[in-house]
Amino acid sequence: MPSQNDNGGRGGPWGSKARRDSDLEDVIRQGQGRLKQTMQSGSPRVAIVLAVLALAGLGVWTAYYTVPSDSVAVVQRFGKYLKDVPPGLHFKLPLGIDTATIVPVKRQLKQEFGFATPGATDPYQSPRPSVAMRETQMVTGDLNAALVEWVVQYRISDPVKFLFEVRKPSETLRYVSESVMREVVGDRTVDEVITIGRQEIESEALTKMQALSTKYAMGISIDQVQLKNINPPQPVQESFNEVNQAQQEKEKLINEARRDYNKVIPLAEGEKDQRIREADGYRLKRINEAEGDAARFSTLLAEYAKAPEVTRRRIYIETLQEVMPGIRSKIIVDEQTRGILPFLNLDAQEGEKP
Repeated sequence: MPSQNDNGGRGGPWGSKARRDSDLEDVIRQGQGRLKQTMQSGSPRVAIVLAVLALAGLGVWTAYYTVPSDSVAVVQRFGKYLKDVPPGLHFKLPLGIDTATIVPVKRQLKQEFGFATPGATDPYQSPRPSVAMRETQMVTGDLNAALVEWVVQYRISDPVKFLFEVRKPSETLRYVSESVMREVVGDRTVDEVITIGRQEIESEALTKMQALSTKYAMGISIDQVQLKNINPPQPVQESFNEVNQAQQEKEKLINEARRDYNKVIPLAEGEKDQRIREADGYRLKRINEAEGDAARFSTLLAEYAKAPEVTRRRIYIETLQEVMPGIRSKIIVDEQTRGILPFLNLDAQEGEKP
């Protein structure tokens, strides 16, 4: 179990208690100096009183502690877990009998892989310079190399497990995250890793990291895994960019072809459907007209059979009623006339009625 102190433990994600320990050491050092001066002055009673007062002051100094609003305190008595303490001002047995370790259970913590944020207080948040490049170097499923940078955001869900179940849980989480990311990236091609497969990689990595954290009882809840920069190694960067440009050009041409296809084909299909509907309408029209004419002729035939002479004359008169109004010039010739030239107006202008 890693050594801890009253303000979160040495090497934890929430900093150390160096300033308070320094103040306590100053107080003890001053008390020791005064005690030596009193002993040298030759007054044992005063020395005893000062020693008792110093011990009482030290007890009061170590008896109270404050828990921030985003944290809880894990109290241990002689090293054994005692209880969890909520935020606020609290008291404990002094002189090292009880120790309180502050754990930020409501704060979102993160670990960065391949890059570092300046000013980070957690030593496990950013990679060590000696291993920063090694963490990002991965081999994809199609045996290509890629430099992958990512961030893991997590919370401390169980402070007791976080402190006592696993030694250096933050460092263990870094190893778990790197192992899972290498596994997920190794199952995909380099094109998927760099372009279309980022979201799937993040989701799968999050699920596997959380499963391993639960299996190892680390007391950690993984909130998010986010991929940052993904690039090929520097020696092949230029060639890889050319390949990407070619793929983008290919996608552009495909999209343009699909656009033209969607513009022409639906129009042609619409015209085809229109022509088919017009042909169907014309077919139905001709069929109905033919059936109507056939029914009319059948009716006329039946009436003609009843009275042939009357029907013939009626049909002749009805036909003349339809034809005669459309004739502009009418010439009635007697059957006994031998020629018709004397009856024609040969001097009429073109377009005039004779």
